[in-house]
Amino acid sequence: MAARDLKEELLRRMDLDQSARAEVQDLPDEARLDRWPSVARIDHDNTAWLATIIASGGWPRISDVGEQGATAAWILAQHSDDAPAVQREFHQHMAAAAACGEAEPRLLAYLEDRIRVNAGRPQLYGTQFITVGNGEPQPRPIHDRESLDQRRASVGLEPFADYAATMRSDWTRRQTADTTRPHDQPGG
Repeated sequence: MAARDLKEELLRRMDLDQSARAEVQDLPDEARLDRWPSVARIDHDNTAWLATIIASGGWPRISDVGEQGATAAWILAQHSDDAPAVQREFHQHMAAAAACGEAEPRLLAYLEDRIRVNAGRPQLYGTQFITVGNGEPQPRPIHDRESLDQRRASVGLEPFADYAATMRSDWTRRQTADTTRPHDQPGG
């Protein structure tokens, strides 16, 4: 596939991914679970497609598909949770690309954490949070918290305290929007 066509398809698939998630993001838990299979179908299709692309040409490189295209590839890899072995292969290819400046190290850190959390292991960069019930988001377990900000800085991520504050602020904003939205409006 030509680089321009690859970039366009990556962006199209990222848009589908993000649109599907936006449709369910602010739904109550039960409604979100009812509609999640449509998101999962998109993830499954994107995972299979990206695996084919990587098998034939390696990780989509910044120099070929631009930063937007490479970010789109990362989003597809990040959401390939239902295929852990494939997701680990994506990580290996992205890590090789990042080592030669063809993928963003900060995005690779998110994928690393996602894989570790999915495997029941502590994350390295503190990018993965969980919300239990109506509680405020909390980070998933983190390996060696004393060195966390050093690891984050090494890949271009902001200090953990700043990131955690943003995660909690976003959660508070969504909670406030939900309680102030007229209940006769869509999503209310």
